Amino acid sequence: MAYNLNINGRSMTVEADGDTPLLWALRDILGFKGTKFGCGVGLCGCCTVHIDGVATRACQTPIDSVGTSEIATIEGLATSDPGRRIQKAWLDLEVVQCGYCQPGQMMSAAALLTENPDPTDEDIDAAMSGNLCRCGTYNRIRDAIKYAAHLDATMENAQ
Repeated sequence: MAYNLNINGRSMTVEADGDTPLLWALRDILGFKGTKFGCGVGLCGCCTVHIDGVATRACQTPIDSVGTSEIATIEGLATSDPGRRIQKAWLDLEVVQCGYCQPGQMMSAAALLTENPDPTDEDIDAAMSGNLCRCGTYNRIRDAIKYAAHLDATMENAQ
């Protein structure tokens, strides 16, 4: 069956069964390789995308449930102010170690800053609790989210 999906502001058609996980439609059919496969059961957060601004596990989201929702992947993260600030913070604070989980971490962090522009440590821990990092960069991730929250929104000084 054909599904019209709105991904990173573009309309794209996917031919697949309705119960196909969004993750596989993104990666295997449409070529969005930034969204990673981790556990396949929604526990690790590697496959996190935004659906209408909400951090969502793509491995557990069938494409027939998406409808006309706006889907954002890591490839489209820089189109939002929180996304740009998260990217800058990740680079400035050198958060990444192996990097495999980082697209999901960054998507969850951007969703948090969209909802809560000045999160506490407790807010960050709660929002990020479903994202696992095998390398243990949790402290750098928390520091980067706090840093991103206080970056100039226009990012003029980021040049």
